[in-house]
Parts: sequence; C-alpha cells; structure tokens
Amino acid sequence: MMCGMALYKKTVNGNVYWYLREMARVDGKPKMVSERYLGSAKDIEKLLDAKEAVSVPERTKHLGFGDSAAVWGILARLDVAGIIEGVVGPRRKDAGASVGTYLALAALNRVVAPTSKLGFADWWKTAAADRFTKIPASVLDHRRFWDAMHALSLEQLAVVEERIALAMVAEFNLDISALALDMTNFATYIDSANESAPIAQRGNAKQKRTDLRLIGLGLVITRDGGIPLLAHAYPGNKPDVTQFPVMIDALGARHLKLAETAGAPGDPEVTVVFDAGQNSTTNFSCVTDTHLAFVGSIPPSHVTDLLQLPATDRAIVDGDRFGGLTAAETRRVVYGTERRVILTHSPTLHEKQVAGFTQTLTKAQAKLAKLTETLARGKTRR
Repeated sequence: MMCGMALYKKTVNGNVYWYLREMARVDGKPKMVSERYLGSAKDIEKLLDAKEAVSVPERTKHLGFGDSAAVWGILARLDVAGIIEGVVGPRRKDAGASVGTYLALAALNRVVAPTSKLGFADWWKTAAADRFTKIPASVLDHRRFWDAMHALSLEQLAVVEERIALAMVAEFNLDISALALDMTNFATYIDSANESAPIAQRGNAKQKRTDLRLIGLGLVITRDGGIPLLAHAYPGNKPDVTQFPVMIDALGARHLKLAETAGAPGDPEVTVVFDAGQNSTTNFSCVTDTHLAFVGSIPPSHVTDLLQLPATDRAIVDGDRFGGLTAAETRRVVYGTERRVILTHSPTLHEKQVAGFTQTLTKAQAKLAKLTETLARGKTRR
C-alpha cells in the first residue's frame, strides 16, 4: 500500500476551508485513508504564529565561531600551550590561565582578528571561543598577557619555537629537505613613547608605513607551501644589509639542528632568498662561503643592457603555475663574481605598475595644472 499526504480545499457558502488528506492505493485504487480539518487560511496562520512564538527566541546574538574554532583546533593539535608550559614551568595557582594558554590565545587573535592586548577581552566577547576553550573574558586582562610574555626569555622562546616546529613536522608530515631563508620587516602599532619594546624602531618600512615602528624578521620556511619554521627578530632600524650575516649564521645553525632532530635524511637543501636591500660585496661573499644556494635581486640599473632585449628572447617559465611569466637567462659579473642572471617579466605585475604609474602621473598633472592656474592669476604668495 502506497501512501501520500495532500492539502484539500472545500468551499462552503463561499468560504474556503482546508483539510489534510492521507491518500493510499488500496486494491489498486486510490482511497482516502484519513482526513484532518485545518480550518480557514486565518486559522492556519494563527497555528503557525503560535508555533513560531514557541520556537523562535525573543532575541539572538551573533558570535564568530568558525575561524576561531579552526585556529584553536590547530593550536590544540600541535599542543602549543603544553609545549610552552614544558619550557617555562607549570601555571601559577593565582593565574587565570597558564603562560602557554595566554600565548596560544595571543596567536589565535593574531590570525583571526589582530587587536591590542588591551582590547582582547572585548574582542573575545564577540566570538564564541569561550564555549570550546572554557576560558572566560574575565581572566583575559591585558596585564595577564604582558606577564605571560615577560615569563618567556629569548633563550626559552628559541626552544619553544624549535619544539613547535618539530611538532608541525611530525603532525603534518612537512618536507624539510628543502628550505628557504628570507628577510622582511613588519609594522607594529606599539606607541612611540613605549620604551618597553626596544626592538620596535623606526626604519625603512616595506609596507610603506613610515608612521609606525618596525620589527625586522628573518624566517626559515618550507619550500613547499612557505610554512614558517624558525625565526630571527631584530630591531627595525637595523638595515637588512647589516643583519644579513647574523641571520645566516643564527638561522643556518638552528635549521641544521632542527633537521637532525626531526630525522631528515641527508643534509637539507637550503636556499637563501633576499632582495636588493641586502646587496653588498660582503654579503655576497658571506652567502657564497656558506655553500648555500641563494636567489638575490639586483636593480635594473645594474644590467641596463638586459632591458634592451626583445620580448622574443624571453620564454614562458611554466604556464600552469605562473601564467604568462617569461624569463631570459644569461651570465653577468655581479659583485665581483660571474653569476647566473635571470631577467623575468610578469604581465600581471606590469599591468599593476602601469595602473599605479598612471594614477601617480594623473595626480602630478592635476597639481601642475592647479599651480599653472595660480601663477596665471598672479596671486601667489611671496
């Protein structure tokens, strides 16, 4: 017997009434098995309103969940808080949370919605993270974060970093047979009058934020995926060119230790990546003496003849991976040694540069036009 439900309309004295009928096929013929009276359209509306009044809450609150849960899940898988506590010691009895937990929460915030430690508790109230971390906003005073950061010395920080890197290698099966070293800096919002963070200094900001204090950073990253493993921080007012040898020595030794501890087969292949900011005869000699592979950058003004090459001299590098990127390879003497030199051209970057140049040119022309108009009126100030 096959059954089905359907709405059925009856009109009585010009009024429409609705019924819910259950139909079934009995002995091969359709037959009504049951019928329920629903009432008029108004009656049905009242029933729905009553149901919604019971099921719909009086008010709702929207909290962020997915991003916080995803990041916290990764931190938990790597046992970041536990690793930190294993280095700095157990939690104080009067502390709302352990040092490891506070620093893990700081990392969570940096990934999801970077804010100051002063504003952390307010941000925490906008997320649902307290549901799965079991950490209330009441213990997230900014001073607790500062205490946690002060509890970790630079030497302990290096140990924590290496242990987390080992956990990442083990948990995600990272390939550390090929690594890259890179240098950069990033702007911070540390107040100019704050003397508690001497590493944050004014310098040549790669983000063009000349109004903010900078921190320099050298990184060891996996060649596959660019996952950072080890870091070396330095004051933002130190030119990259002076920090380059220090970074090579510091991170070079640490990455070899990491590879040995992780049980990587053979010596990992390391490529040092640097831009023109690190260029000097001393630095080129330094990286050459380490026998590490390296990729650097030289200003176009040093190889003006290469800029005259016709586009037909360049070939597509890898259409699937890099689109229309083309390159031409040759050899040149760079900082006293003949080296392999590759000239590249990116259509995408070219279009962006043209757009940026056009925008700058338009602004300059507008200013010149305004100046010309002012001079023509003869009303300039002396």
